[in-house]
Amino acid sequence: MRSIKILSLATLGALALSSTAFAQDGNGDTASGKHFAVVGGISLVQPKNDPINGVGKVDGGPAPTLSASYYFNDNFAVELWGAADKFDHRVRTDGGAKAGTVEQQPIALSAQYHFGQADNTFRPFVGLGYYESNFSNEKIDGLSDTGNHVGVETAKGAIGTLGVDMNINSTWFARADARYMHARPDLRIAGQNAGELKLDPWTVGFGIGARF
Repeated sequence: MRSIKILSLATLGALALSSTAFAQDGNGDTASGKHFAVVGGISLVQPKNDPINGVGKVDGGPAPTLSASYYFNDNFAVELWGAADKFDHRVRTDGGAKAGTVEQQPIALSAQYHFGQADNTFRPFVGLGYYESNFSNEKIDGLSDTGNHVGVETAKGAIGTLGVDMNINSTWFARADARYMHARPDLRIAGQNAGELKLDPWTVGFGIGARF
């Protein structure tokens, strides 16, 4: 959480400076016509509550994220986005007690539309695409310890994105975004299907990007 606070402050600082920094860029450089962008940041993921009977909550957590985009023009882009490390989750019972742990690492490919002109200080965008998230190190207290294998199948489905880029200059920008993943993977215990996990997580992310 400390890393999220630090990056949030950095993003707010970039936002405060962006309106003047871009206006003072008098060398004639422009963000328009640049086709590639990369963003590094951190995201917090939070699955929905009550994903399956007996599980009250799957705690969210932070992880570093990376994305690379190709812009066909100033407005339309395709983005490859993913977690550079795994999101760690603590699984809790209906009463709030720890029931186990699991990790996941999503990757997504999305088409995006960026509103407004390339040199605008604020550039909102929306995206829609497909993602997969691999789960690993699944453990349920009292089951995994007795040799009963616990597994969560790979989540696959649609991902939607809402975000805004805040131009610092023609190359650098700060980004804030929110992503929704339709995640309904099956839970398997000792090789048997134990039901569908209705996770459907949201992510909230902050990052710094460069275009070229």
